[in-house]
Amino acid sequence: MAVNFSFATAGQIIFGNHSLEKVSNLVAGFGKKVVLVTGKNSSRAKELMAKFSPGTDTVIFNVPGEPTTGLIEGGVQLARQHASDVIVGFGGGSVIDSAKAIAAMATNKGELFDYLEVIGQGKPLTEKPLPCIAIPTTAGTGAEVTKNSVIKSPENNVKVSLRSNYMYPDIAVVDPVLTWSMPPALTASTGVDALTHLLETFVSNQANPFIDMLCREGLTRISRSLRKAYKDGSDKEAREDMAMASLLGGMALANVKLGAVHGFAGPMGGMFPIPHGAVCACLMSAVIEENIQALRENKLDSSKFDELAKILTGNEKAMSNDAAIWAAELVAELQIPSLSEFGLTKEDFPVLVEKAKVASSMKGNPVELTDEQLFRILERSL
Repeated sequence: MAVNFSFATAGQIIFGNHSLEKVSNLVAGFGKKVVLVTGKNSSRAKELMAKFSPGTDTVIFNVPGEPTTGLIEGGVQLARQHASDVIVGFGGGSVIDSAKAIAAMATNKGELFDYLEVIGQGKPLTEKPLPCIAIPTTAGTGAEVTKNSVIKSPENNVKVSLRSNYMYPDIAVVDPVLTWSMPPALTASTGVDALTHLLETFVSNQANPFIDMLCREGLTRISRSLRKAYKDGSDKEAREDMAMASLLGGMALANVKLGAVHGFAGPMGGMFPIPHGAVCACLMSAVIEENIQALRENKLDSSKFDELAKILTGNEKAMSNDAAIWAAELVAELQIPSLSEFGLTKEDFPVLVEKAKVASSMKGNPVELTDEQLFRILERSL
């Protein structure tokens, strides 16, 4: 069969230990007026800011948690008032998503809800965003190379995306050294997020040979290094593997749809204070099992799951169901809390299923799942 696909990513990717040292010159290439988007602790951002060229006019915008519609609107207002030349996102996925959204909305007219998926009008961006430099300090989301920002709407109790081909960062600087200080719990949840990105895009109904190549490399690195990075944060090789896997996962998900794990993750994260990585961890094994069963029932090809199992386990004799077993054992070893510990109950299942069915990510699931199958996933994951 002929191969047809398209692929897009950040304008430039700079990867390697201590690559943060290059950021000052990169910023200077865009101008003097900078909005530096960072997390609730600004200490490392201030250290980075101190390295900027003399005369650089920088303001810091803090993102204390997952971005909300109100927070993004505040960042946009700051960027416009500052007449910013460039937006720099320096932090985890929430920070980088915020930076991308602020850069996009700073140049586009109207309200944020005009452009949001699902709960908004979903209008396309018409103006190119402000230049954006993305610098991840965690290894999981791959947000530095994606074209969307995940934003929570408190009014609607859901997470949705602002998405556009314009939103790829101009430059992604991936420095594994920045992840060395991540505590074990954060290493675990972000690492599973990266794993799920690679896993779901690998078996996606939109996958192609180029995406498969990225996923195989990323899955191999995670399978050998996530446990190591969790147990020993100073393991430099493991940290480099995880940073690379996160990057590859981001590149993959930016170009093909994900699946049922992320289909549930948006509404679940909007309704409950559950870290995104924990949602992915709790759902992953059950989604794998249900997808394999559904493919077989519909007499569809499930060989991708056989290959997935071989990559994850390192066993050439492994079969598809071994992938679900491996995933469950990993989550147990990483001591990730269950969904019920965050307040989720069976009474919430009907709303979650209805919201998940219309989620953008669900369109990439390898097979269409019935309501019964979706309910079963939640029951197994609780």
